[in-house]
Amino acid sequence: MTGISGIHDEYRAPSRRGFLALGIGATAALAGCTSTTTERFNAETKPAFRTPVNRGSGLARRSDYYDIMYGPRPDEPFPLPAIPYYEIDPAFLRQEVADPTGERPGTIVVNTSERMLYLVRENGRAMRYGVGIGRAGFSWSGRAVVQWKQKWPKWTPPQEMIERQPDLEPYSAENGGMTPGLNNPLGARALYIFQNGEDTLYRLHGSPEYKSIGKAVSSGCVRLLNQDIIDLYDRVPNRTPIVVV
Repeated sequence: MTGISGIHDEYRAPSRRGFLALGIGATAALAGCTSTTTERFNAETKPAFRTPVNRGSGLARRSDYYDIMYGPRPDEPFPLPAIPYYEIDPAFLRQEVADPTGERPGTIVVNTSERMLYLVRENGRAMRYGVGIGRAGFSWSGRAVVQWKQKWPKWTPPQEMIERQPDLEPYSAENGGMTPGLNNPLGARALYIFQNGEDTLYRLHGSPEYKSIGKAVSSGCVRLLNQDIIDLYDRVPNRTPIVVV
């Protein structure tokens, strides 16, 4: 993917901390946006949080509001199943909150320490989404823009990642990448982040791995629940400013 010029000058350098220097290996890992296959991740994260049959930990409450919000999406090209949101810490479920960022309305703010993404709204409010973030060494911070968006994107792991995980070879660039679908690591939507006209290799994207929300697990990118990335995708246009801190 090549850079697209013309980003406004108003997207200034980070005010709270600088961009992290990325080596070649880290940059390649960012491009991959995942460190494992969905099947492997699901196996490694068992058992889940509290469920109706396991009330020892986590959240057991159900609500009509979240049943609808995180319910199935049969209208999608790849129909999405309902998310068992009651297995996720309720703090990471989508909700409107008082804006803690001070940024102008329309700005996306990713707070990596909180594992939260805020879409700033009018009147001191923000829509808050729980996210999974990149592990230490692969994270990125700064000010940039959402240069473009894509529904049901293809995923192509970089060669460096394939060398570490040979089982990803079928999804190499030479083999055409992984086609869109329910097990694709980029999920139902992807927002591509550019800074000064250059691709940062940083993405906001959906994920079928709902247990990863609130954790630092992926190789650099910010992942949301598929139902949440669809909601965010529909709310923001191209060239939306984004701050990652």
